Formats: sequence, C-alpha cells, structure tokens
Amino acid sequence: MAIYNTPGVYVEEIPTLAPSVAQVATAIPVFIGYTQQGPKLTPTRIDTLLDYESLFGKANPSAFTVATTTDANTKISSINTVTRTDSGTNKFLMHYGLSLYFRNGGGSCYIVSVGNYSGQPSKTDLEAGLTLLEKEDEPTLIVLLDAVSLPTTDYYDLCVKALAQCRKLGDRFLIADIPDGNTDTFRSKIVGNDLCYGAAYHPYLQSTLTYQYVEDNISVTDSGAVAPTLYQWSSDDKGLTVSYSGDSTTPTVSIVLDTADQPITGKAVFNTDTVATLVITISSKTAPSGADVAGAWSTWKTANPGATGGFDIQKNGAGTAKLAATDPTVLTAKSGGAAASQSLASLRTTNTSLYNQIKTALNDQRVQLPPSPAIAGIYASVDRDRGVWKAPANVAVKSIIGPTAKISDAEQDRLNIDATAGKSINAIRDFTGKGTLVWGARTLAGNDNEWRYVSVRRLFITIEESTRKATAFAVFEPNDATTWLKVKAMIESYLYGLWQQGALGGSKPESAYFVNVGLGKTMTSQDILEGRMIVEIGVAAVRPAEFIVLRFSHKMQEA
Repeated sequence: MAIYNTPGVYVEEIPTLAPSVAQVATAIPVFIGYTQQGPKLTPTRIDTLLDYESLFGKANPSAFTVATTTDANTKISSINTVTRTDSGTNKFLMHYGLSLYFRNGGGSCYIVSVGNYSGQPSKTDLEAGLTLLEKEDEPTLIVLLDAVSLPTTDYYDLCVKALAQCRKLGDRFLIADIPDGNTDTFRSKIVGNDLCYGAAYHPYLQSTLTYQYVEDNISVTDSGAVAPTLYQWSSDDKGLTVSYSGDSTTPTVSIVLDTADQPITGKAVFNTDTVATLVITISSKTAPSGADVAGAWSTWKTANPGATGGFDIQKNGAGTAKLAATDPTVLTAKSGGAAASQSLASLRTTNTSLYNQIKTALNDQRVQLPPSPAIAGIYASVDRDRGVWKAPANVAVKSIIGPTAKISDAEQDRLNIDATAGKSINAIRDFTGKGTLVWGARTLAGNDNEWRYVSVRRLFITIEESTRKATAFAVFEPNDATTWLKVKAMIESYLYGLWQQGALGGSKPESAYFVNVGLGKTMTSQDILEGRMIVEIGVAAVRPAEFIVLRFSHKMQEA
C-alpha cells in the first residue's frame, strides 16, 4: 500500500481481472540450407518470397543441353531432347522450396543460411545451423530442406538430432522427408524416444515451378552438324589447335590458340588475354586435312590482310615456326573432338524461331521437390483458417503437377500403420476430381495412443508454450493462495476459450479440462519450502476422425 504524507486527493487503480494467456504462434517454420547470398548462420525472419530474394538471392541457375536437328532441305530446326546436366552437382533447393511454401499458404518464417552455392551440401554445415537454432525461441517447425541431398545415413542422423532438439525444448516439431523413397530404410534409421515430435511425408512432388537458368549456360547441339576434327602442333601439345566444325551449308575452320600463357596479339579479332579464335571458310564440305587447313589459312590471310596485323599465327614457345601453305606437316590429328554446339544466348538473334522453341521447352522442365516445404505451408494455412487442433490433412497441395509416385490403398496401409516400430508415414495421394491431397495426419509415434496425431502433439506444444510464458509473472511472487488463484483463473480462462473454439472435447468446460493448484492438492509443505508451485493441467484434446465407418443393414418393411 502506498504511503501518503502530503494532504491531497490520490487515485489508485485496482486490477480486478486475472492476467491472460496470449497464445504463441503455432506455425513459424525455420528452413535450414544454402542460399546465394545473405548472412551465414544468422537466423533471419522473413515474411514474403520478396524478402527472401532481397536478403538471400535466388536459386542456383541450372545448366541444360538441348539436342536439336536441322532439316537439310527445309533448314527448319526442331528439338529432340532437353537434358539437365548439373542434377548431380546443383542440389540447392531453398529458393524453390520457399516458393512452394508461400504458394501453399505459408507466412512468416525463419531462414538459416549455412553457406552459398560454391560447394556441396555437407552434414557439418547443416548440423551447425541446427545447433544454432536451439537458441531461437520463436520457430515452431523445422524443415531440413537441403539436407535431403546428403547421403541417407547423414540425413537420417540429422533428423534424429532435430527430433531430440524438439523434445528438449518442447516448442517445435520436425517435418521430415524420405529422400530415396525407401520407407523401410527410413524406419530403420529414425530411432529414439522423440518420435512424437515429428512427422514424415511421402512421396516427392512434381511442382509447377520452372528451373532458373542463364542463357549462356544452355548448350544447344545440332545432330546434323559434322563432328569436329582437331589438329595441333606435333611437337607441342600446348601450341596452336585447329578445329573443324561445319554443316552441309557453311563449313568453317576455327583456329584456336590452345594455351593461356601465349596469347595472340594484333587486331581486334585477336585481342584477348587468354584464348583467341579465328574462323575461316573452306570450300570443302567435309572435315579438312592438315594441308586443307594450312591452305585455307593462307587464302584467308591473303583475302583479309588487315585483320591479321601483317603476321602469321606462330607456334607457342620458340615463336619461329609459322603455319603456311607450304608447311602443312606441322599439324597432326588430335583426338577428343566434341560435337558442335552453341549457347542459347547466341541464338537470340541468329535463329529466333529455334530460340523461342528452346525457351518454351525449358519452361516445361519442372522442379521436383521434397514435400516438406509444401507441408509447412499447409500447416500454417490450416492453423490460420481452422486452428492448430485441426489435422493438417485432406488438404490440397497447390502449385504441383502431382506426386512423383502413385500410392494405392494397399500401399498406404503399410505406410500409415507400422505394426513393428510404429513409425507412420503420411501419404500424399492423387485423387480423381480432387487433385493431390495430404492423406495422413500421424506423427512418427503412430502406435502411441496419446501422441499418434500431429494435431494433438502440436496442440499440446501450443498450450504448454503459451501457459509457460504467461505464468512467468508468478516467478518470485508469494507462493500463497492469492497467487495460486490468479494462476488458476488465468489458465482456466485460456482453456475455456480453446474449448469454445472447438479445440477441446466435452459438452461442458469441466469435461474438457481441469486446472489444479494448491497446498494439499498439488503441493506439500516441503514443496512450498523448496520454492515450488506445482500446477496440474489436464485437457481433452479433440482427435481427428481418421476412419469413418458407415454401417448398413436391411430393414424390413413395417407397413
């Protein structure tokens, strides 16, 4: 009570309401992986894909080879195949995954960048990001997106460590993928007592996202082109290299200095510090011989005296041997010729029709992704629209063509119920007329009656974390009936609100939850002496109707 010494009028505000519980955010995923740029090993919150691109950049551009054929008569080019050539090395999925996350209803999330695109994903990098995450309080979902490209043993070991972190902190949940599609291996590798803090989804998804690429990295080959014949100086394999790459209409010879330490100098056509190329035309429509090349060079030189600066191309090294029409023997055949190719960028002005065809074909190459980012978006969407107590299942997956594998009822029987280890795997299935739906809602503890369902586990995480933070005011308050009453009233008010929203089962509040605290109820005198205030909370969480059984029977006519 305040002490008054000066005469006057004083105003006191008397609190009459109990403190309230503010519910924590339920779906704030954290994505751990590699980015183009941005702060390394610094958990960063973003709200949109634009935020991600501004801070962390875009996807690592992919490389493709496009095989084409040009008709000898019509001169019209057509596409044979489009092949992604860097699938074994370019394994970075963060940007594509974030795109799928936001398209499926995702909101605010955290990014932990563990490096850029210069190397390959490593367990050490990703483990460092996971360890760092332990210090962050807000994230509630863990997505190990770039970890799926690790060796399966490393990936599953990382999942086990993520589950252990979820259990230790009690405020987050793991969304796992099955990288190789081998569900038996997954079940044998995911071990421990933390299985109720995670869920797995299968199979991968064929998204509608297209690969990002740089036109200079798109190699376009023509099967009608003549494979090059190469020549080099017989006494020096680092000397001048002459290569032929022609077609039925315009055969050419490319003369290339095959070294970086002896550049050709002269006019603009030769000005370079590394490799110089000179293209000359020959009359033959077949691969030339050494004499043909030497003669063509001499003819070209005579016809274009200014372009060569008045000197011959010299052999690397001594600088005295010169390629001339009278000395073709200095050239010898060289193996290793590659098919003629050019970049997509070069076709933009030379062959607009083929350029547009290839652009369309590249846009048809769709990114295949693990399901975890889409599932994280669905968690966020369902939590926002229905509540964390609603199972995130029987929900359509957006921005995908479909799952990479079709799952039958018999196959899902084995995925959903694992009689041996209880490790349920949630299926993503394609249904005629309905699209692709998430068709499972179990945690990895599928045989546990208490924690079988994702929605039950996540509801308890939400209630526990919300009440833990709300009761912080009572720390060091008098451990007496007044404080107990405040705490009990606060928690009961919060649970009553959840019951009204449908999160808790029961026809009346006392059937849905209870809150007990007090001497002789939850505490002994010794507990009070040792500074413990023990509150017991029980809730009847609603559970999803996983199996709906309609029973029919014959009824005899009565009238």
